[in-house]
Amino acid sequence: MKTIKGLILGSTAALLAVGGAQAADLPVKAKAVEYVKICSLYGAGFYYIPGTDTCIKIGGAIRIDTSFNANAYDTPFYQGGAGGNNLWTKDYFVTRERINLTTDTRTASEYGVVRTYANIQFDFSQNRESIAGGFTEVDFAFIQFAGFTFGKAVSQFDPQWALSKPYISSGFLNGSNNSTGLPQIAYTASFGNGVSATISLENASPYRNAGLWNTNTFIVGPGAGSFTGAFYGTNSNTFLGNAIGGNHIPDVVGNIRLDQAWGTLHFGAAMHAATPGFYAGTENLGHADDKYGFAVNGAVEFKNLPTGAGDSLKLEATYAQGAAKYVFGGTNDSAGAGRYAKVDGNTIGFGYVLDGVYATNGQITQSEAWSVAGFYEHYWNPAWRTSLFGSYSSISYGDGNAQMLAAFQGLTTGGPGANSSSAAAARAGTFVGTGNFDFAIAQIGTRTAWTPVKNLTLSAEFTYSRLEQNLNGTYTSIGSGLSGKPAGTVLNTSNQNLYNGSVQILRSF
Repeated sequence: MKTIKGLILGSTAALLAVGGAQAADLPVKAKAVEYVKICSLYGAGFYYIPGTDTCIKIGGAIRIDTSFNANAYDTPFYQGGAGGNNLWTKDYFVTRERINLTTDTRTASEYGVVRTYANIQFDFSQNRESIAGGFTEVDFAFIQFAGFTFGKAVSQFDPQWALSKPYISSGFLNGSNNSTGLPQIAYTASFGNGVSATISLENASPYRNAGLWNTNTFIVGPGAGSFTGAFYGTNSNTFLGNAIGGNHIPDVVGNIRLDQAWGTLHFGAAMHAATPGFYAGTENLGHADDKYGFAVNGAVEFKNLPTGAGDSLKLEATYAQGAAKYVFGGTNDSAGAGRYAKVDGNTIGFGYVLDGVYATNGQITQSEAWSVAGFYEHYWNPAWRTSLFGSYSSISYGDGNAQMLAAFQGLTTGGPGANSSSAAAARAGTFVGTGNFDFAIAQIGTRTAWTPVKNLTLSAEFTYSRLEQNLNGTYTSIGSGLSGKPAGTVLNTSNQNLYNGSVQILRSF
């Protein structure tokens, strides 16, 4: 009896255990899926990040460029090297591929919208990268909160339409034109009816530092093929012989804007400091004083002109003293010093964009620069549009011209002629003649774009540039001063004409 009872109890326990195990394996009701919701507060393309009240928009583009008779970015051959020296070994075309990724987040708060924005680009440029290499850029990365902007954003000196100018080239000069952003702390106040004002502190290095020349030492020569720094923008000292010191204070920038349905008005101003290095490289020999310069600009945009729906006209003028990069801005200063040089046959035209010049034991003489630019775009129909653009940019050195002229002629103690045996001075050359180092660049161009489907654009561009210089004489290279030319090459100074073009396909998403 005890045996039977034990069997029954054992069987019951086993059945209960099995039943419990089966009960544990039964499926439970799944949590409801939280679908991504559209956020309509800030325009098309925004979605709520699941589980938050933050909206995000992810976008980007793929851009394919081919430039003809130009450097990458469709920059004319006016900065030395094989193209500027008109060598047989120059590239007749250059290709570049770019991937662009952007993120934009917005969150409503009691202080207004909190925004973050980032723009990252991955480039592959012919002759800059290895076969499978690449180049990464962070063009924009900023936070906006309660009227403040912190981070890398478009300079407050530039008009609102700085990123929507109707052309392809990065070699077209049109004032400040900071298409890759400057680190800054800015505050914007809105007064209603489209009126606003902004004050900002912006990092001048390296975008705004045009450089200084101590005329008792060498400077990288016209047509030279090398300079310090791997690429423009690695630091403020991007060319051989730059006499600039540290970045002591930020640029102070302000603007007043008016935004209306018909267009926009913009007035900007900036204070820029140029800090020299030591007179002869060591502290005990002293240095020149810091020199403060300034820049002012005015810009206007007219939208939806009577010539057609979508048509626009943009005009801008800038003046700068001791702040040359507010006039000769942009991203094409790959040789440093705004060193413009073009050889054609037995002639050369050249000039420098500098904040100022000085001699040992002397003070800085500031440059003066100004520019005007205009952009007109006409829509033939929703798919086809053509733009016409032009600019004139000029720089002069006043009393500094005598120092510069003497230095190139090798007449001053320690000048490039006197030190021609040194490796550094061998990159320069001597000028014999009259005139001055004031120069200007005039440009005119046109672009036609076709958008067969939304966010896919094919375009072609042509640009003519004229480098106008004021030297009358001959320029003779010292050693390897003119890259690719025989030592002692003698060229007559003359104005230069340049022609270049580009085609592009752009897919945005």
